Amino acid sequence: MAAVPLATPAATEEPAVLRLREVCEADVVALLARYGLRFVRVEDNAPIPGSFWGDSEAGIIAGVVYARGDTPLHSLLHEACHLIVLPPEVRMRIHTNATDSIFEEDATCYLQLLLADRLPGFGLDRALADMDAWGYTFRLGSARAWFENDAEDAAQFLRELPHLRGLPGGPTETI
Repeated sequence: MAAVPLATPAATEEPAVLRLREVCEADVVALLARYGLRFVRVEDNAPIPGSFWGDSEAGIIAGVVYARGDTPLHSLLHEACHLIVLPPEVRMRIHTNATDSIFEEDATCYLQLLLADRLPGFGLDRALADMDAWGYTFRLGSARAWFENDAEDAAQFLRELPHLRGLPGGPTETI
């Protein structure tokens, strides 16, 4: 099991990571819609509703993911995946903080890496690099080492989620 990933910046200056404004927003909207989520673009410099960490980090309220143009794409996917791993009836009760479960947190990180490959211009390698640059912490020292060598519990957790089984193009097809 991984250490609980922290999505706080590693330094006072935000690292160079891929931002929402650098990809096609329609691709993000379409990906989230496949999992029953809505996306709301927040005006630049406005507070992001439902953001746990504040600043440019994505936010979640019920089945909606909020982000600005400067929101890191890994943050947007991470928050969306928090909602995806929850049954739809539970999603509607979520506001800002999705879980205290290490298993759900690990599954969220694993799923965000799988879904990164479904966003043109992002992909697994960039997502792994961005997570490391942002300061996610894993027991094996890097997102890649965790994903490739220590994430079987997270993959198994996702495979066992009944609400993701049989979803066309769903993550369990690749787990």
